[in-house]
Amino acid sequence: MFESVDHIGVAVDDLDASIKLYSELFEMPLEHRETVAEQGVEAALLGVGSSHVELLAPLADDTPVGKFLAKRGPGIHHAAYRCEDVASALELCKQRGLRVIDEQPRRGIRGSLVAFLHPASTGGVLTELVQPAEDH
Repeated sequence: MFESVDHIGVAVDDLDASIKLYSELFEMPLEHRETVAEQGVEAALLGVGSSHVELLAPLADDTPVGKFLAKRGPGIHHAAYRCEDVASALELCKQRGLRVIDEQPRRGIRGSLVAFLHPASTGGVLTELVQPAEDH
């Protein structure tokens, strides 16, 4: 079902400061930055081999990442796994009894298709399924 780790999502208070920290401290190049209004975040992808660290800053306090930061503070928000067909992977997860947040895939960063699985059914880890856009 999964091809590889796509990215690790990290919730941050200050996107610019976090990009600087990861770029300078870990020498991770900034590969992409985008506002994903549907998810209520400004996001940055920093390269780590064929995967990424995705830094997520909320656009408002009442967004999922905003609520996460208010409750838990900055830190790892989710793990994301790359798959060839996110709709099929999501359907398989439902058949296996996993609790889903997204009933259907939706648009994510860089035009990808994504769907989230509830942490209550994945060992306490918010899990994202990612089908990259064809040009990435």
